[in-house]
Amino acid sequence: MRAKILTLGCKVNQFETQAMFRDLKEHGYELVEEGDKAEVAIVNSCAVTQVSEQKAVKLIHRLRRENPDTVIVLTGCMAQAFPQSGERLPEVDIVLGNKRRRDLIPALEAYLTDRKKYTLVEEYAKKDSYENLVVDDFVNRTRAFLKIEDGCNRFCSYCIIPYARGRVRSCSLAYIRQEVQAFAANGYKEIVLIGINLSSFGSDNGLNFADAVRTACESADVRIRLGSLEPESMDPATLQTLAQYPNFCPQFHLSLQSGCDATLKRMNRHYTSAEYAAIVQNIRHVWENPSITTDVMVGFAGETEEEFQQSLTFVQSIGFAKVHIFPYSRRAGTAADKAPNQIPADLKKQRAAEMARLTEITTHAFLSSQVGRTEAVLIETRCKNGLYEGYTMNYTPVYVEGGEDCIGEIANVQLTEVRDGHCIGRIRA
Repeated sequence: MRAKILTLGCKVNQFETQAMFRDLKEHGYELVEEGDKAEVAIVNSCAVTQVSEQKAVKLIHRLRRENPDTVIVLTGCMAQAFPQSGERLPEVDIVLGNKRRRDLIPALEAYLTDRKKYTLVEEYAKKDSYENLVVDDFVNRTRAFLKIEDGCNRFCSYCIIPYARGRVRSCSLAYIRQEVQAFAANGYKEIVLIGINLSSFGSDNGLNFADAVRTACESADVRIRLGSLEPESMDPATLQTLAQYPNFCPQFHLSLQSGCDATLKRMNRHYTSAEYAAIVQNIRHVWENPSITTDVMVGFAGETEEEFQQSLTFVQSIGFAKVHIFPYSRRAGTAADKAPNQIPADLKKQRAAEMARLTEITTHAFLSSQVGRTEAVLIETRCKNGLYEGYTMNYTPVYVEGGEDCIGEIANVQLTEVRDGHCIGRIRA
């Protein structure tokens, strides 16, 4: 039988999709692309916002409309946090929670036998252990993702993820070593460590985040990059440990959300803007050319114009290399959804546009600071403009001239100018 997986959401979902691909392949399924016909279609969903859930619902409607006889499986965070949503969708044949992912094949076999709808969702418990998922390959990718942590204990007021993922659970160092070496043996030049709350790694098993990075960096001669991080975990001792390894990529995606302390408090974030700025300063002291990227939310419940201006000013002061901006989206089941003084959609859109105009300037300034440097670029793909796109150690996006023989490889590239949100570079011998 042919099967396809349609993935929504974060890098963790992408990693788990590859694990499901491996499971399907081992049981004789032929894996096909998203647009191809298949007897089984799996939607690996996201639930971080109401919009994410709506995307999954629309995708399921389209799948059934275009494929009347296909078995449709809903899995991922939407299935775990809101199983009733899947149960109410007549198009869905199997609802499979995150904790029951290993039951994918038995569930398919059972459904194909009796054609009865199955809902397999189990609530997380505090003592749950980490689920080691084996991933051999990342289809059509030049870098691999390695999930080393799952779950979150933070309960930010806007976030449903602790309910969709449970409490913090960390893998073993032996698992990290095994998977890094396997990816390296398969030719990957860069591995990204990811998790739901990545920097909380080890808080459940006597280890810490630096242990994970140290193990990954020492396991193979590949670049090690980090996924999104909570800022307060980047203490000076951790930074000094990371700086020991030349294969560690000095790019830090430190989730900010707001540059206003009052807003951060309502969000139940665990730092102040001053503490965040001090962490960024420490990073820039330890590394000669790091990059700091982030997420910023605008229009959070109760955000006044003064608070928004404080956030705007703070973001400008940091000088981020890149900022992902998104308007606050209410999420049923969270504290913020019930908060007073919700911001109108048109004002959120206006604030997002204002923040975007500012961060375009800071991004251009960062890219300009890279011009004249020669950097090791992992060349990933050929673009429509005839150039080849890749990324430096600090995740500067580069359009490379003459990179046709270097896809999937690391090349020394001299950065010469800034164009279209990228540095332009030439390969040096």
